[in-house]
Amino acid sequence: MTGAGGRMGRALTRAVLAEEKLRLVAALDRPDAEVQGEDAGLLAGAGMCGVTVGADAVAGFVDADVVLDFTTPEATAAYSELAAQARAVHVIGTTGLQGEHEERLQAAARHCRIVKSGNMSLGVNLLASLVRRAAAALGPGYDIEVVEMHHRHKVDAPSGTALLLGQAAADGRAVDLAENAIRARDGHTGPRPEGAIGFATLRGGSVVGEHAVILAGDGERIELVHRAESRDNFARGAVRAALWAFDKKPGLYTMADVLGLH
Repeated sequence: MTGAGGRMGRALTRAVLAEEKLRLVAALDRPDAEVQGEDAGLLAGAGMCGVTVGADAVAGFVDADVVLDFTTPEATAAYSELAAQARAVHVIGTTGLQGEHEERLQAAARHCRIVKSGNMSLGVNLLASLVRRAAAALGPGYDIEVVEMHHRHKVDAPSGTALLLGQAAADGRAVDLAENAIRARDGHTGPRPEGAIGFATLRGGSVVGEHAVILAGDGERIELVHRAESRDNFARGAVRAALWAFDKKPGLYTMADVLGLH
């Protein structure tokens, strides 16, 4: 377990301790984290488990078959290299990854199994499948907007889930998302370009995650919405991904692979 002291780390710990097929062998966090030395189970509110939070990633990976990782882009890239050396399953829910991080994951995936998704929720990944189908069926005559809201502490925007949904829309239309995405609007922007995929980002309060994909046509509007009420949804999805990937060949997989949604 990486990032064991964070909100997602604690949710992941609870999910692992509740799964009879998994056993927690190591819990990691930053060397300066206040949770260093604490029992990971007590920290997660799941009762004492006998595994204390440490900072030695190399030692933590030695006995691990699976790494659950919802941390930061640079940490995730480094963990992927350790997972490759350990031939472990690396389940990644980290968002905000850039090109250099993705390249390091691609290299690591030649030696280990990586399951990466902007959102591990089963519901969100089903939503992405529906968005892909809707975008393909309706065509460019329907304008697509992705609206997301998260808690005030989230540091990246648009969210990884919003980008996942935007990519699903682009895949449905068989276009390049980077060439068609509009991530911000300010001032006199002119009319909306045909075929654009827009993003709107909201931040505030303690919202776990809300996403809506709006397909607006002449005289009608279709909205596909997902509201996360608990981080436990993401944790359960990560555990399912870990169990699914255990006997797979090295490679880079997504939750669509896990759920058979291709």
